Amino acid sequence: MKTQYSPKTVSVSDQTLYLQRGNGIPSASNTAALLLVAVSLTACGGKGPEVEHQQAEQQAEQQAEQQAEQRHQEASQRQAEMRDAAKVEMARVAAPMQMSSNGAVMGINIAPMPRDYAAIPLAQNKFEQQVQNGIMVAGEIPVSTFSIDVDTGSYATLRRMLREGRLPEKGTVRVEEMLNYFAYDYPLPAKNSAPFSVTTELAPSPYNDDMMLLRIGLKGYDLPKSQLGASNLVFLLDVSGSMASADKLPLLQTALKLLTAQLSAQDKVSIVVYAGAAGVVLDGASGNDTQTLTYALEQLSAGGSTNGGQGITQAYQLAKKHFIPNGINRVILATDGDFNVGVTDFDDLIALIEKEKDHGIGLTTLGFGLGNYNDQLMEQLADKGNGNYAYIDTLNEARKVLVDELSSTLFTIAKDVKIQVEFNPALISEYRLIGYENRALAREDFNNDKVDAGEIGAGHTVTALYELRYVEAGNRMNDKLRYGVDAQTGQEKYSREEIAFLKLRYKLPEQTQSQLLSYPIRLDQSVKQLEQASDDFRFAAAVAGLGQLLNGSHYLHQFDYAQLSQLARSALGDDPFGYRHEFVQLMETAAAIEQSNQLPIKKTFDGSDKSFAPQDKRYGEPMRDKRNPRNERLQ
Repeated sequence: MKTQYSPKTVSVSDQTLYLQRGNGIPSASNTAALLLVAVSLTACGGKGPEVEHQQAEQQAEQQAEQQAEQRHQEASQRQAEMRDAAKVEMARVAAPMQMSSNGAVMGINIAPMPRDYAAIPLAQNKFEQQVQNGIMVAGEIPVSTFSIDVDTGSYATLRRMLREGRLPEKGTVRVEEMLNYFAYDYPLPAKNSAPFSVTTELAPSPYNDDMMLLRIGLKGYDLPKSQLGASNLVFLLDVSGSMASADKLPLLQTALKLLTAQLSAQDKVSIVVYAGAAGVVLDGASGNDTQTLTYALEQLSAGGSTNGGQGITQAYQLAKKHFIPNGINRVILATDGDFNVGVTDFDDLIALIEKEKDHGIGLTTLGFGLGNYNDQLMEQLADKGNGNYAYIDTLNEARKVLVDELSSTLFTIAKDVKIQVEFNPALISEYRLIGYENRALAREDFNNDKVDAGEIGAGHTVTALYELRYVEAGNRMNDKLRYGVDAQTGQEKYSREEIAFLKLRYKLPEQTQSQLLSYPIRLDQSVKQLEQASDDFRFAAAVAGLGQLLNGSHYLHQFDYAQLSQLARSALGDDPFGYRHEFVQLMETAAAIEQSNQLPIKKTFDGSDKSFAPQDKRYGEPMRDKRNPRNERLQ
């Protein structure tokens, strides 16, 4: 039972390419061949009607060619005028280019590096392993506290790995980011209330027969793009050599064209690029100046090492220069996360980002590519910058993040959002929080407004899952304590109707003091069968189930890929964009890869059924057969 609580851009280069290819105009070689035929016929004395007809056709073709050539020249002249106008506008809005360490001008064209960065070993990716949350005893630690999280990067990177036929390293999948990638049918908040609604749902767990699953859902109020207000956006773009492959800088350029197409005259756009040195490409261009924005993005190319620290400093300087009071002020960092030269001390970067966050300038991170990808850095920078982290692996994902969910990406409706759940030991013996490992907070942090927490954007949904065990179920994972309050005499102080008490704290974007929301979670909310739960509940359980299987969770005792498939397929519900159906395909791919990884490998000599010689445990070399000292082929 679910409980709701109420308190087209066209580039100049594309046009030029079209004109250069021609529009059905005969080539010079074809024209010369036609004239040669005409001269030959005349020399042979051909005066018949057929010859005259051919000559008339040639004259008509020549006239058509001349007219087409004239149109081509006029169009070329217009294109040149457009390019000149764009360059003039670029010169007007662009800041002076910075000098690199060797004295060369740092412009918007950077020579590509010869090294093939697409061939970098995948082992160079940086994905942090999480220690999964354990099972807590409600009688000993009844309170669970954590920060919300709206990032989605972990799901998108997982999708790319599976499509490439690889499983992620166990423990590196952030289950909460998988959950929050999908939209759920939570109700919108009522007017003149908190900026988000709160919903809970309780049903039997699909992971273990004797446990329950509690879902907590938040839904922020929505805001149409037309009501976002003025935006001051600074694109901080990595154009280092590691960004040279097609899934990095070229995809980044196209993605940002999609974003700029959503802007208007009230918006300001600046562009900072960084490689061996950092440079300003645009300084406060108008959001509706599509020609200038497109031209600036198209001229970028990759080369050099990655001085991200210097680029971030310049980006924040431009954000402060064009700061819009009561508007959206945000730096959008697009990179593969490979910071390898310059000021790259993590603590210094975090200190800068947190300082500017307090001044009203947020940070959103967009990740691109694999091979030397730093997922951990991207997630933590966005966390400290009051922003969100997304990974762009396809143009469809760029559209989802930068077009369909633009309001959520840019506009914050609540900050420092914390969740605290107190479980009733009279009814709940054990519980565990699924995911949110690196968002855990101390119990006392809930009431401390100086402790940072996550943000919710307009229209964002946040989902958290707890697996619970009722006292009456038995089969506890933890032994009862010998010393402590006797359960028979200590239960009466607890309610027999509530399994838990949910509390949330949040701040409005311009406030420094938090506000408290609280809701009881009642025992009678529960349904008896998992099939009676909502499609959203069961689909969220399937998403979290896949994440736990990939992480090698120790707490899934009656759950495998076959049950996962059945659960997910039964809960597709309304799927207008096809994201849930895509999840099912990824789930089946993960199951197939897992199965193939478990198949035994038969080692043989030259197609025979003889096994390889046993390995020497000390040196790892094949042990020689004493009866076959030369190690000759065995027949």
